[in-house]
Amino acid sequence: MAQLSVNASGTFALGGDLPVKRLGFGAMRITGPGIWGEPEDRDEALHVLRRLPEVGANFIDTADAYG
Repeated sequence: MAQLSVNASGTFALGGDLPVKRLGFGAMRITGPGIWGEPEDRDEALHVLRRLPEVGANFIDTADAYG
């Protein structure tokens, strides 16, 4: 398996003092149908979220809408 890492994306200072990787994880679709409720496969959702630090991700976007 290829080595995955978001480190090449660089970082920026969120709020001026919190270093965050530029490449984050959009978690909107990790929940249930229509972005609400429990995910269909809870164990897999947790596996994905637990994997994020392993690949260097430290920003998880949890917004349920944009606009």
